[in-house]
Amino acid sequence: MMTICLALKGRPEQATDDSTPKPSKIERAEPGRLHPHPQPGVQSRPCMNDAAEIHQLLEEGEFDAIEDRWLERLAAEPTDHEYFVEVAQALFEADEQDRARFLIELFEDQVREAGNWPTRLEILRSLDWLYPDPAELHDAILDTVRQLYEGSPSLEGLIEKVGLLRAREDIPKTWTKADRLRRLLRFEVGAPVWMEGKGAGRVVEVNLELDNLKVDLEHQPGLRVGFRAAAKLLKPLPPGHILRRKLEDPDELLRLKDESPGELLLALLGSYPEPRSAGDIRRVLTGIVTESEWTSWWSAARKHPQILSEGSGSRQRYGWAASNSDAIASMRREFAAADPKQKIELFRRNADRSEELKAAMIVELQALVDDSLIRDPSIALALGLTLERAGAEPTGDSSPAAIVKAHPQPADLVSAIDDRSLREQALQLIRASRADWGTIFRALLGREQETRLLSLVAKSMETEENEQLQAYIDDLISKPRPMPAAFVWLAENAESDVLFGDRNALRLIQLIISALHWPEFTPFRARLTRLFETGGPLPHLLSRLTPDRAIQAETAIERAALEDYLREPLINALHLRFPDLRPDQEIPLYATTESIESRRKELTKLLDEEIPANRRAIEEARAMGDLRENFEYKSARQRHEYLSARVEALKGDLGRVRTFDSSSIDASEVRIGSSLELESESGDSQSLTVLGPWESAPERGIISYDSDLGQSLLGCKVGDVVEIDGEKCEVKQVGVWS
Repeated sequence: MMTICLALKGRPEQATDDSTPKPSKIERAEPGRLHPHPQPGVQSRPCMNDAAEIHQLLEEGEFDAIEDRWLERLAAEPTDHEYFVEVAQALFEADEQDRARFLIELFEDQVREAGNWPTRLEILRSLDWLYPDPAELHDAILDTVRQLYEGSPSLEGLIEKVGLLRAREDIPKTWTKADRLRRLLRFEVGAPVWMEGKGAGRVVEVNLELDNLKVDLEHQPGLRVGFRAAAKLLKPLPPGHILRRKLEDPDELLRLKDESPGELLLALLGSYPEPRSAGDIRRVLTGIVTESEWTSWWSAARKHPQILSEGSGSRQRYGWAASNSDAIASMRREFAAADPKQKIELFRRNADRSEELKAAMIVELQALVDDSLIRDPSIALALGLTLERAGAEPTGDSSPAAIVKAHPQPADLVSAIDDRSLREQALQLIRASRADWGTIFRALLGREQETRLLSLVAKSMETEENEQLQAYIDDLISKPRPMPAAFVWLAENAESDVLFGDRNALRLIQLIISALHWPEFTPFRARLTRLFETGGPLPHLLSRLTPDRAIQAETAIERAALEDYLREPLINALHLRFPDLRPDQEIPLYATTESIESRRKELTKLLDEEIPANRRAIEEARAMGDLRENFEYKSARQRHEYLSARVEALKGDLGRVRTFDSSSIDASEVRIGSSLELESESGDSQSLTVLGPWESAPERGIISYDSDLGQSLLGCKVGDVVEIDGEKCEVKQVGVWS
């Protein structure tokens, strides 16, 4: 006699093909449900009781009783197809084939009338004995598939593509083809899908000739994916999934964002089988929650009573519970299993869920204070401060004030507390209860990592403990590497006269630049880089330099491992404050194309002909003997000096020469390249052209722009008067030289 449970009996082994992917996280979410896990209150079919009863009836041969149970179940739970399939299979194997066929046909008729075609496929797959003729079973499978996907525009083409119309007698192959067909039909035109790294989108084309799909995805529209690759790369988005809702009804998500932030977060978390990080959530909601809205929305959404969180910092993940009571129950279990530090964090995040939960947590935290007092006073202090904030401060030796007063090294206590807000609370307690608080605060400056708390400690010391504060800053500038967080904080506050005072600004600049390379400062590299940005502390420090130190600062900045966009503004700021540091600006030389070509030819001739010839002349003169009275040698040497000087002058001029651009010359005023007509007081007229030094020919009316006359003419307009050789002349016309 066989045993019956949820496993299906007699099911033919399914053929699979290698392209069938393992279900993804998205696929594992049940269609129509926001969350893939069973919810409280949803009951599964009671397997054990049914199995035992049916087993007993089978052993006793009470087949009529089994039939009665069947009919009762069919009336009460007509959708529980697994039960009906299993019982029918058991009857068939107990030689009650006719009864099994009769009962399953009753169920099948009901399934067909309800249009529940997926269930009918399961019946056909599990109970192949219903159709002794393979061709008849093949036709039933094909008919069910057609009913299931009625209206699909690609159905008939894909049926032909997978070969489902052929080999009607080979049922294992029929199932393989039907399964492949169903996988492909998940990607019908319009189907919402998701692809790793490409985002969500829709299938826009099914190309039967090319065996591929065209998909418009969020980050890659028009992507072509082959039929075989589609099952591996594309994941269908089930109904209710947040990414599908973004495609189909973004307005509803926008409404939830504004009216019910927690419900939107709940819908998102319910779309995935595992908790999500804040970064994951933010990426999914791109286009729904804007950058400017994120902080306020996220703060509100997390307060939903069904939202649960686990971990901390970068590892914090968010999940959900089916109801408020389930969330609280889950929270109680997590709190009970947590260590003291985790309990503090869980209390901080979840105490407001309910007064009952808060009260239970407080009782447990209070018990932990006494347990931790000797073993780990820093934990006891953190617990006490947490309770104090909740209005349930321990008393006597267990109170935070008593712990701080009694401990020989309060700085050790505070440094060991992970939570920044609790450390701040402890600082205020030390300030109020310890006479030696200044010494304690100085010790904490070297250990604290948080900028806010460093500033708080320094602010407290400015009045009554300023000497200790200044001594600490001197130590910090002298030895920054053991205290990287404090040094970066000091650099960020270098504009403060109270903190930095009249200390050597060059020294701090050099230390900041060096810190870019020190391994101790690797976690602070981004903050160090921001110091160099316009409006940061570095430009302010430049203003405190003396001229001689400005030279050293410029050298340090030039050698620093900085991007040009950071270095250049600093150098410019130095040059503005210390103009003597500016390098001499190269003055351009303007000339015509013909003049430039002429100078280049001259340079080539000097280098290729005249200088080599001069070298030969020097060698010949040297061979004549006594150089003191050797006129030829002296003459050749003088010629060499002239030629060398001429070569250097030509190279320099050609290096800064610029060609006239006649198309850019504005004829409204005299510029380089202008021609003009002048009329003297006596009525005489003359024409002048303003060109470069290389074209200057006063006898032909061409003057250089860098001559006194040229400089006086530049910028003149028609009607202006200039003085030439002591006589006033009026500009009558301005044109462009050609």
